[in-house]
Amino acid sequence: MRPLIGVTACNREREEPGCDWLYTPHDYFRAVWRAGGLPVMLPVAADEQDAAQVLERLDGLLLSGGEDLDPTLYGELPLPRTGRIDPERDAAELAYARLAVERDLPVLGICRGHQVLAVAFGGALWQDIPTQVDGAIKHRQEAPADYPTHPVVIEPGTRLHALLGTPRQVNSRHHQGVKRVPPGWVASAHSPDGVIEAMEHPGRTFVLSVQWHPENFEGRPYSFDPLFDAFVEAARRRIDNRASGE
Repeated sequence: MRPLIGVTACNREREEPGCDWLYTPHDYFRAVWRAGGLPVMLPVAADEQDAAQVLERLDGLLLSGGEDLDPTLYGELPLPRTGRIDPERDAAELAYARLAVERDLPVLGICRGHQVLAVAFGGALWQDIPTQVDGAIKHRQEAPADYPTHPVVIEPGTRLHALLGTPRQVNSRHHQGVKRVPPGWVASAHSPDGVIEAMEHPGRTFVLSVQWHPENFEGRPYSFDPLFDAFVEAARRRIDNRASGE
């Protein structure tokens, strides 16, 4: 049985007032499916109670990419270069993230999802890397999505290092980034300018996040397939443990 993996969605307003629609780039679904999971798009939960009911039905949670998080969520006022925010999505994903980690549900955060996990547990973000980080490299590439544009160094001894080794070349489509990891978490990769490119929670079965977009490389020689394989396998073990009564 394929483990059920919930993938968070973007919320975009159509031209008609009051008419919204949800979407998720298909690369997330392809990557989860190839790894043996059954991906489903999640609703924007109205509150923590709704989020809890959704998570009851899942074996894993993938927090996807998207727009900026509201800086007030980590105690800052928005800077001029802070982009579009979606308060409803912020609230829903923070609830999903907190509940999933609390329940030890396997979690993979990607790009915005990496940032959501940081904010959910008391970390903080750079609102705009080009103007806030000294010596910043270009983090918003204009190359094709599946083209790696800068290296990351993965910290030895981390789960991410065990899966991918180091160094790695990654793609990059963001201007915000994790400035401070939450208490109890580990920064497991950095870009050359020191920006935190990945983090993980060593006290959970599988809770890991990356700033780049590994889903864009599915099936390519330089793919990040081991990351999705480990995530889906952790979700599968959760099913097995539940079936055996552990």
